[in-house]
Amino acid sequence: MSPSPPRSSEPKAPRRIVVSGNTGVGKSTLAEEIARRLDVPFVELDALFWKPDWQEPDPDQFRADVQEATSGPAWVVAGNYNSRVEDILRDRTDLVVWLDYRIPLTFWRLWRRTWRRWRDKELLWGTNRERMRDHFLTRDSLFHFLLRSHRRRRRYMEKAMADSARPNLRFIRLRTPQATERWLKASFPLQPPAARQGAAPPSKA
Repeated sequence: MSPSPPRSSEPKAPRRIVVSGNTGVGKSTLAEEIARRLDVPFVELDALFWKPDWQEPDPDQFRADVQEATSGPAWVVAGNYNSRVEDILRDRTDLVVWLDYRIPLTFWRLWRRTWRRWRDKELLWGTNRERMRDHFLTRDSLFHFLLRSHRRRRRYMEKAMADSARPNLRFIRLRTPQATERWLKASFPLQPPAARQGAAPPSKA
């Protein structure tokens, strides 16, 4: 009887990924790019959550939508919503990518995104538009939310990383955009068009 081939010590490549971090840090941009490189569905939790006129959904319906969107064998999710759907994603996720950028940089990115959306009257998730007054004249301001939640989110993520009850869940903590770019290129290198489409390379004359 021939001997069994040795088992590889390399970890299995992640196929179910959650990109987490503060509001405005760039979760959706990174998650969408990873999904494109892996050729798997991109799931944006904000798109499942927000209803017309910025109304919140029925909690059970939101959970059902997340459950359905992540029922497949591979996907990349952008978003947090830890208290609402963490239990759904926890046992399905292979890798959590945590964008832990400094507050000044995240604040600037959030301001730039908010201004662009307002200036261009960008339609968000098919139903809503950015309202600048909400960020300065109401308690719904994402800028206030960012400042209030930064330390709380960091404590939550550090505790999750140290959770021994989930030894198979990998975490990547990225502290700068440059580190994120290096990690993205090393972990999910772009494939040439022929390789992505499964085409045979052209023969040499």
